Amino acid sequence: MSTMLLEKIKENIFSQLKLSQTDKKLVEEILCEKMNLDRVSVILDMILKMKLDKDSVLAFLTYQLYKVEPDKADEIEKKLNADCIEMVETYKAIKDISQLTLSEEIEDIKRMFIAMSKDMRVVFIKLAGIFYDISKLTLPLSDKERFFVKQVAEIHVPLSERLGFDALKQNLADNVIRLLHPEEYNRLKESVEINYDENEKQLSITKDKIQKILDELKIKGEIVSRQKHISSIYNKLHSKNLRLNQIYDLIAMRVIVDTVEECYAVLGRIHGIYKPMAGRVKDYIANPKPNGYKSLHTTIIVENQHPMEIQIRTYEMHKESEYGGVCAHWLYKEKKSKKNEFDSRMTWFRETVENAKNMSDEDFINTLKSDLYDGVIFVQTPKGRVLEFPEGATAIDFAYAIHTDIGNSCVGAKINQKMRPLGTPLANGDIVEIITSTQSKGPSRDWLNIVRCNNTKSKIRAFFKSEMKEDNIKTGKSILNEYIQSKNYSSSQLLTEDYVKEICEKFNFENENEMYAAIGGGSLTAGQVVGRLIARWNKDNQVEKISQSVVHLKRNKDGVLIDGDSGLLVRFAGCCSPIEGDEIIGYISRGKGVTIHRHNCQNLKYLEPERLISAQWQSKENSTFMASLKVIINKIDNNLAKVTSLIASLKLPLRGFEVKENDDKFDCRVTVEVKNTEELNKNIALLQTLKDVVDVYRSER
Repeated sequence: MSTMLLEKIKENIFSQLKLSQTDKKLVEEILCEKMNLDRVSVILDMILKMKLDKDSVLAFLTYQLYKVEPDKADEIEKKLNADCIEMVETYKAIKDISQLTLSEEIEDIKRMFIAMSKDMRVVFIKLAGIFYDISKLTLPLSDKERFFVKQVAEIHVPLSERLGFDALKQNLADNVIRLLHPEEYNRLKESVEINYDENEKQLSITKDKIQKILDELKIKGEIVSRQKHISSIYNKLHSKNLRLNQIYDLIAMRVIVDTVEECYAVLGRIHGIYKPMAGRVKDYIANPKPNGYKSLHTTIIVENQHPMEIQIRTYEMHKESEYGGVCAHWLYKEKKSKKNEFDSRMTWFRETVENAKNMSDEDFINTLKSDLYDGVIFVQTPKGRVLEFPEGATAIDFAYAIHTDIGNSCVGAKINQKMRPLGTPLANGDIVEIITSTQSKGPSRDWLNIVRCNNTKSKIRAFFKSEMKEDNIKTGKSILNEYIQSKNYSSSQLLTEDYVKEICEKFNFENENEMYAAIGGGSLTAGQVVGRLIARWNKDNQVEKISQSVVHLKRNKDGVLIDGDSGLLVRFAGCCSPIEGDEIIGYISRGKGVTIHRHNCQNLKYLEPERLISAQWQSKENSTFMASLKVIINKIDNNLAKVTSLIASLKLPLRGFEVKENDDKFDCRVTVEVKNTEELNKNIALLQTLKDVVDVYRSER
């Protein structure tokens, strides 16, 4: 099966791209069966549909190879051009989201924004990978999976929309609704499928009529149809409090022609044969959407007396809508003839990257969510430059959008040629002139409560941080040194030149003082820094040597648990209470020997990975262990005594018993003494025989 899929992937690449013989051999050399070929196939198909270039494909495949055969991938990199190599290195920096902790995930999003300002191809492929991950999830979701889906909904879906990746955005959003609102998703899907045949018949009739219009006007065009995505239906139902029969674009027809003039000509003729719905004709050519989307939209009443949306656009508009700004961006990098519309829209992303340096992780994510979702207004300078703002933005926001220095020195504003306070909210179409003064002492802290844009807040905070930078550096040094000492390390051990350089690169600081200032100013915690420093120190020193061995659990003549090979003292973790037969892992504690955890213990993710060590049960001893069980029981005549009597009747080796009463259930925690997992499973089976028992499972203490 994998061989067939591998050949299918090669065929897809070779048929879609014009490759030299050298590049074909390179593709053959990179692809291997060790890769996750299903993932490669899905993402590659999206890359090729986006019409990305061969460099995008080669870089993507090389990174997939890097994940399974890093040494071979390093050799392949030497054969790539500089553009490909830079993309591969960026992929390495932006890790797979499924492997990340919360703090790492936020850093990953920051790195994605940095990559966005350099090469949009990388960002599209990253988003395509997120689509693959979410499309493979099934219900029920774990806590980590649910957090991932919510992150996709709050960040990656609106981000895809802002970039103009319409198809990708719809696919991501559909999966979000499928996983977070499964009942409504299935209900809407069923409703759409019931009307599928009728809709297809009507689409065919309307398509024939529009083709006749094109023939009469002697216009060469393309007509395609679609039925609305489930997520779009869901969002309209909830955001506008509508019923399903009030959504007028469940089915739609798209007409693609060569010129803008032909767009308007086709619109006029369609209105000549179909009645348009009042208020449903929208000209996004004259007034594009904030993400640059252009098209004519009209909703008409067709033969079956239902509404149908018609979209009319040029091939250039269609390319921009389907492929977002990716193609325009990388083609622009090659030609460099002029700054295009997409590059103008990139200003927000570049500002976000710059401002992220002065934000805590929490502030960054909150900024991202609010800025992505805000409604927008358009405001002009006296010279006609148009700027985009969230609704409620003020003249102060406008000043900082022009330039940080303008914001720091502004003292007044003229809105539509009339003097207004700086905190005045702006309206769509306002013409704003900012008045500055060299005598200005800078922004007021009160402005933070007035302004609407998070970028503006970041620039104001940056002003005050700059004013207090020396103090922040001193404070940051003190905080960091105290934290290092609290972890039983010395500054000379952890604050070496190489280690500090690594931290600066990780958090995008230009130098050591910036790191200290960030800690002193509160945008970076000492724990974030010291955790990484300790991990690096452990890797370079004794923990690396210790970790090469394996703990073999055995009890000595005094009954004390030891490592059977080294005599090292060992203890069991109270959080997960491992017993003989469990898959286990050890954690090297300073001065406390080795602590043994169950392999799936939730607390492992909070420990330093470099200190984890393999562990095995050496031999079966006459030892016993305590294990906790959770028993959920229906209320029995509301009588707790009956519950305890039933459990006692099983004659289990009970060592503890607690009960919590809920509305219709008893939640019992039963502690039993067992020799191994086999005996524990027998106890679980016994408890499951009790009448009215809903569930029995092992729990952590």
